Amino acid sequence: MKNLAYIAKLGGLGTGASVQHWRCMTKEDNVLSLNVDAAQAADHGAAMTAASQIATSDDLLALILSSLNDDKAEDIVQIDLRGKTAIGDYMVICSGRSTRQVSAISEKLAQAVKDATGRTSKMEGRETGDWVLIDTGDVVVHVFRPEVREFYQLEKMWLGGEDAAAVMPH
Repeated sequence: MKNLAYIAKLGGLGTGASVQHWRCMTKEDNVLSLNVDAAQAADHGAAMTAASQIATSDDLLALILSSLNDDKAEDIVQIDLRGKTAIGDYMVICSGRSTRQVSAISEKLAQAVKDATGRTSKMEGRETGDWVLIDTGDVVVHVFRPEVREFYQLEKMWLGGEDAAAVMPH
């Protein structure tokens, strides 16, 4: 009861009879949330069916590479991260010719992953379009403008020495 009074006070409901009102709101909210949970469970079932088609990080990587190729991404490099870090199984680095293309590639990729797996990818940098990072879970994708990619040289960091020189765009 003490916690309810404190929560009610924080919410501007006061104490006493208002706490009873808060409890009623909670009961109503629980009923509404049960209906929402049922709808989400139905959507989740459809997403699980789609996700069963993309079962492994290799399948996800193939989907990502296909999307990048379809959207004319340039200088696509994939890096196997298994055994090197826990951030994911693969990293993909590519370039777009302009800020508009970088943003478009990123948005279409995130939508393709969502359609295929039901998962929403986390995305950073889409607003500026210089460097967009898309975290799809098992695969981390970096989409750069060529000048920005050359400046940061992520391939050198993750591949090291001679391997990076072989794949660095020129």
